[in-house]
Amino acid sequence: MRYDIRLSIDYAYAAPSDHLRNLLRLLPAEIPGRQRVWTRRLTVTPTPEERRDLPDFFGNWMTSVAWHHPVAEAQFELSARVDRLAAPEPLDLSPPLHDLQAEITAEMTLSPAAPHHFLGASPRVTPCSEITAFARAACPRNATAASAVAAIGHALYHRMTFDAEATTVDTPMREAFVNRRGVCQDFTHVMIAALRGIGIPAGYVSGFLRTFPPPGEPRLEGADAMHAWVRAWAGREMGWIEYDPTNDQPAGEDYITVAVGRDYDDVAPVRGALRSAGGADTSQSVDVLPLED
Repeated sequence: MRYDIRLSIDYAYAAPSDHLRNLLRLLPAEIPGRQRVWTRRLTVTPTPEERRDLPDFFGNWMTSVAWHHPVAEAQFELSARVDRLAAPEPLDLSPPLHDLQAEITAEMTLSPAAPHHFLGASPRVTPCSEITAFARAACPRNATAASAVAAIGHALYHRMTFDAEATTVDTPMREAFVNRRGVCQDFTHVMIAALRGIGIPAGYVSGFLRTFPPPGEPRLEGADAMHAWVRAWAGREMGWIEYDPTNDQPAGEDYITVAVGRDYDDVAPVRGALRSAGGADTSQSVDVLPLED
């Protein structure tokens, strides 16, 4: 499926900042065999005094920008054309859970895709006994790694409620799980903790999801949003697989990847520091437009 993607993120500061620096991860990723990028362009307004585009450890494309004069507003605009390649549903060739650790050990290298990077604690995903117990209860007896991923994602979908008002970007993972409410970031962090708790390497994927309007209603321009889902390592034969616990489904050709990491801290679309007074207002508009059906 081919998509045109448009994203606009706007910031308006209460007082002009005399020093502003941002790190952006907004450019869709080139993934051999899964995702092909035809064009991608990130426009920053006003034009920054400094701009560098470079990959991070996990291969995500980062844009570093800085201004050294007063800035009252900043705008980041992405336009991209991307093919998300269809793939047949894979056979479950993953090992039983009790054999997975041996395969993880055999893949212990410095490669950014090595599973051991995604097994221990990370800044936003730490061990949680309640979540681990939930994961164990959700797994079928004699589960393989891949079947455990699907079972935990399915169970989480039925135990948590999507609620855009329940959490913020800084809500701890355990709080969202205890309250059983949150957004895609919370579903993803909880599922990562659940998988790691039973020995399955798991990470965070940031990107875009094609959405569908209600039957009989027009599509609303700018109403799409960035999304998050889970990647899990299912052994040497299957490698990395992706699952969306917010929607209880594997991440297929409606999902466009931007960045991967251990948790949200590794893939935040916009991070920054500024010297100013007062707060800031922000708005976001996203369109994911399929070019063929």
